[in-house]
Amino acid sequence: MSQPTPVDQNTETVAHSRNVERLVAGQPTSDGAGVRLTRVITQHLQRRLDPYLMLDAFGSDNPDDYIAGFPNHPHRGFETITYMIAGRMRHNDSRGNEGILQNGGVQWMTAGRGIIHSELPEQEAGVMEGFQLWLNLPANEKMGEPAYKDIQNDDIAEIQPNANVKARVIAGTSHGVSGTIQHPVTQPLYLDIHFSGPGHFRQSLKPDHNAFIFVYRGAVAVNGKNIPLKHMAILENDPQADGVVIETDDAAKLILIAGRPLKEPIAQYGPFVMNTQQEIIQAVTDFQEGRLN
Repeated sequence: MSQPTPVDQNTETVAHSRNVERLVAGQPTSDGAGVRLTRVITQHLQRRLDPYLMLDAFGSDNPDDYIAGFPNHPHRGFETITYMIAGRMRHNDSRGNEGILQNGGVQWMTAGRGIIHSELPEQEAGVMEGFQLWLNLPANEKMGEPAYKDIQNDDIAEIQPNANVKARVIAGTSHGVSGTIQHPVTQPLYLDIHFSGPGHFRQSLKPDHNAFIFVYRGAVAVNGKNIPLKHMAILENDPQADGVVIETDDAAKLILIAGRPLKEPIAQYGPFVMNTQQEIIQAVTDFQEGRLN
């Protein structure tokens, strides 16, 4: 892993931090061929957290919880961002792409008009932990060309704004450092923030962007509101707020996600996310008749 780049903590000036609107506890479930996971963003939160459609957190040292993986399945109309904290997963898809997602790496896949892929473990023991986030595509990009990008651990920028805090910049920009992924329409921000001890982290946010935090180690606080382990905090949209200040008295880890809402209709049926029911029917038909890939 490359050394984090020291940055001036004053680069991100936040005069008025957002508050926590509400806390959400993830719901245990399973997906794929029986992979156990925690679903943090469900369909009833899609409008509130637009452009984000789903967030799954997975983590286990029991191979029975993950060994079956995610055999071939289709997608259309959105992007999947898989961030592997620990473990190894192999990706194959109908476009001929293949890659290994491993410790600290990210797989960013744009389903566009359609892709069929599989994600299967490359390990039979040990810890597998990470997140999968679904990011919506604007209507005029839903039927675009599918794309796939593997971002290895060493290619992810890391910053260190102070002694006890570092952050991995997966997408967007923080403290003047840009991540590998930039999207001009949804403008995703994806940070993995690590506290080794007491400290604070400031991040500027556009007032109209939706944002949330998910804590996966320890606990943190925003404006005095405690965010416990394995909870998502939806950050309040406040026209007077220009960012968020995250604080903790101990070691903690969290992801901070934000993005520009599309404000478009959302029609979802399983792995297909379009704008109308008719488009969903067409996606199912295309898949059944072998036209998705």
